[in-house]
Amino acid sequence: MKLLVLGGTKNLGRHVVEAALRADHEVMLFNRGLTNRGLFPSVQHVIGDRADPSALSVGSWDRVIDMSGFLVRDVRLSAELLRDRVGQYTFMSSIAVYADRATPGQDEFGPLVPWPVGAPDNEFTMDLYGPSKVHCESLLAATFGSRAAFVRSGFVVGPYNPDFGNWGTALAHGTQMECAARPSQPVQYVDARDLAEFLLRDLSGPYNVVGTSRTMAEVAAAWRSVVPGALPVDWEPAVDRFHLEDDGLFRLDNGRALEAGLQLRTDAESARDYVAWIRDGNLPPDPPH
Repeated sequence: MKLLVLGGTKNLGRHVVEAALRADHEVMLFNRGLTNRGLFPSVQHVIGDRADPSALSVGSWDRVIDMSGFLVRDVRLSAELLRDRVGQYTFMSSIAVYADRATPGQDEFGPLVPWPVGAPDNEFTMDLYGPSKVHCESLLAATFGSRAAFVRSGFVVGPYNPDFGNWGTALAHGTQMECAARPSQPVQYVDARDLAEFLLRDLSGPYNVVGTSRTMAEVAAAWRSVVPGALPVDWEPAVDRFHLEDDGLFRLDNGRALEAGLQLRTDAESARDYVAWIRDGNLPPDPPH
């Protein structure tokens, strides 16, 4: 398969490219060339900016995986440019698209957050993160129809990724894990490697690519189990990041993704590999603000 990856040199994108190369796909990367220069020397690198994707005016691909689509304007430009030259457009979206944050068991076809009247399509703020993903999904669906896929995830764990990095670091160095949530807080995440493999599948439409919902206490116990003698969890940090009214976002229905081939490794597997990665001298990236 000829694969075009928009992004591909940091966090989840690295795993996508690694998985594609393991599967012997022909990969081209399009990005600004600012992050991890020299990574993946065997693949073709095209340097450019999402605001001006003209460097992609020539060529065709079986699939594009959009890892860097945040601004609506930028995604619109990519869609218009690639409309007739890619077989499938897979867009990395987010569970932040859902308007109902409280109801458990939502599937992919629940209500989505609206686009604010008068909002700019060329500026990024956290308030516009969810609406921007919805807007991008909508324009891609209008452009590519059933050839568009939208992969919605929340927390992503594993090497190169920031989520739960504080736990991996604490376990690797024998310090106390801290949790900015109540023990009964529901949580869903996906290992970056499982998500990367899923992104390479033949997909159409939206998917909740999240793990099984369980409590934070259950996940913490699984992570602690990989390091004998791990210290107890500190459940009283200074800042509580979660709210009861958001619990539904961590009890999403992932059945459609599982039917499409999503395979999930266990919490212990993810934790063990993350701790080993930290012990090899790596540091997780800072979480986005």
